[in-house]
Amino acid sequence: MFSRVVITGMSVNTPLGDTLDSFLTGLLENRSAISQWRTIQSDNIYGKIGGDLGDYDYATKLAGLEERVPSEVFHRLRRLIRRAPWSTKLSMLLAVLSYLDAGLFDTDLDASCCATIVAGHNQNSNYVCGQIAEFDREPEYIDPLFSLHALDTDHGGSVSEVLQTKGPLFTVGGACASGNLALRLAVDEIRYRGVNHVVLVAPCLDIAAIDLQAMALMGAISYESFNDHPAQASRPYDTKREGFIPAHGGASLIIESLESAQRRGARIYAEILAVEANSDGNHLPQPSQEGQTRLMRLALDRSGVRPEEIDYINAHATSTPLGDIVEINSIQEVFTDHARRLKINAPKSLLGHTCWSAPTVETVAAILQMGAGCLHRSINIEQLDPQVSLDVCQTSNVELNIDRFMKNSFGFGGINCVAIFSRMDDG
Repeated sequence: MFSRVVITGMSVNTPLGDTLDSFLTGLLENRSAISQWRTIQSDNIYGKIGGDLGDYDYATKLAGLEERVPSEVFHRLRRLIRRAPWSTKLSMLLAVLSYLDAGLFDTDLDASCCATIVAGHNQNSNYVCGQIAEFDREPEYIDPLFSLHALDTDHGGSVSEVLQTKGPLFTVGGACASGNLALRLAVDEIRYRGVNHVVLVAPCLDIAAIDLQAMALMGAISYESFNDHPAQASRPYDTKREGFIPAHGGASLIIESLESAQRRGARIYAEILAVEANSDGNHLPQPSQEGQTRLMRLALDRSGVRPEEIDYINAHATSTPLGDIVEINSIQEVFTDHARRLKINAPKSLLGHTCWSAPTVETVAAILQMGAGCLHRSINIEQLDPQVSLDVCQTSNVELNIDRFMKNSFGFGGINCVAIFSRMDDG
């Protein structure tokens, strides 16, 4: 018998909001997170728009935690944040906030049975580029902790030190599927490795100007038509979509066994029924209908959920000409007649593409919408692509009672991961 696994804590940070309530409000108000880049120098590159958190006021957020967490936790957090790169600062804040949301500071848990899992790779790209530029100017002036801070493991190590979690620590990279792959590992740690709690952190990707230019040259991001109208640029399913919009954003989840959550009387946001992964055998960003279809069927089979029992799909839907249609066709193939009864929305139409953290950020969005009984509209669909025949919440928010939903994530490198969640009314 498998242990049942649930989510008991969440936190999020995007340009739409850095609390669960403000994030949900931004989604349901259909506000775009996309603007001109303020904190990335974009004068000499093609990509000039995105979701920008580079000037986020982390000091005020930190100060607001002083009376809410144990003093020793706050002092460790304050000490580590002072020297950490921007993205690592936000990772620590996200982890502490999800831990607080789960009520774990009030629990005498076994630190050796609490794992830390970080979703993503090459997290601190902008920081690394800045240090390389500094090295070219004057080698002695680089950050003396560069050899630590440049590593993805610095996120997990910093979170582990702040929270004093002493179970397994991993960094799980899989491009835009990283958040779901990290979730899969978290479930496996609880089911098979004796872990009771997992702190899953999906950091804000510290995007550099060179990343934006490379993605533009590859034709992956939008840069031709909407630089002067950034809020209109992310437009999944619209005939004028021309690529995804890179964005800052991160989230954290607390994952634990149902038995542990019930024993301590925790609030349960959702149960994780299945997280399955596969690959396309193709390193290029060319999504495969065969791979996506096979994976969605596998996730349904492993979860024990019939296709007609899924109420909602939180789509990958990046606003690329090929990707949006491949996913829609895959959904149609898997769900057949039920596909027309499904509700599908595209969080990236509002958030942009938060890249490695997208599955986790968008899972938080889906769970909050499930709790609210309302789905946000997929914005910027002025002319629906005629190849899209399913309900993608084009015209307005949709009131919906959601019992089970699917979260799709399909990353560069042909990396696919799909998760299925359910409501827990007795949580």
